[in-house]
Amino acid sequence: MTTEQAPARDGRQRKKDVFTYLSADEDAWVSTSGAGGEPCLVPLSFVWHDGALVMSTRSANPTAVNVARDGRAVVALGHTRDVVLIDAEVESVAGDALPAAAGEAFLGKLGWDPRGRAKWVFLVFRPLAVRAWREVNELPGRRLMRDGVWLV
Repeated sequence: MTTEQAPARDGRQRKKDVFTYLSADEDAWVSTSGAGGEPCLVPLSFVWHDGALVMSTRSANPTAVNVARDGRAVVALGHTRDVVLIDAEVESVAGDALPAAAGEAFLGKLGWDPRGRAKWVFLVFRPLAVRAWREVNELPGRRLMRDGVWLV
């Protein structure tokens, strides 16, 4: 059985597709590392706001604990045949310290509001690197951002 690949997208199209995921999707996979190096992979809902992914979880959850210690994470969007990987710096922000516009964007997109819940924090993911590809023919040129700067 032979499968045909769609022609490889150029960098501009891939970047446009990344922003489609960021604006339309509600959930992402978030990967962090524990103090002993143990991996933690969880799905979290997000909103894309002012150049960052904003998510929320309980402050005692492993993802929040790992982020508070390490400040790094990898976020995955899409599916296995249309992958977006985002390496990010992450800041943990108490609900009362989150800018109002970010909180309203979160509420508007996701329909719930963790602000004012003492056991919850917001995690603000600022992309450092973005890679996007579909099939093997898109592996070259998959890096769209490096060191927080778009390459396309």
